[in-house]
Amino acid sequence: MRKRKTKEESLRRKKTHSIRFNNREQSAIDQYCEKFRVKNKSKFMREAIITEVLRKFDENYPTLWEDEQMRLF
Repeated sequence: MRKRKTKEESLRRKKTHSIRFNNREQSAIDQYCEKFRVKNKSKFMREAIITEVLRKFDENYPTLWEDEQMRLF
């Protein structure tokens, strides 16, 4: 019998990305995490990145009338 993929398995994080920070950036992240009591930096960074990606997608969502069409009037 074949094992069916469950929702939890399909959401399992398998991809890895590495980020490098300079000393000032790392210090800012450390200060932020201490001030706002961030315990899981990986989760914090993942959520910050995804939030920005989704915000950009929302801003650039195609509309019925693009800006160039509106300039014709």
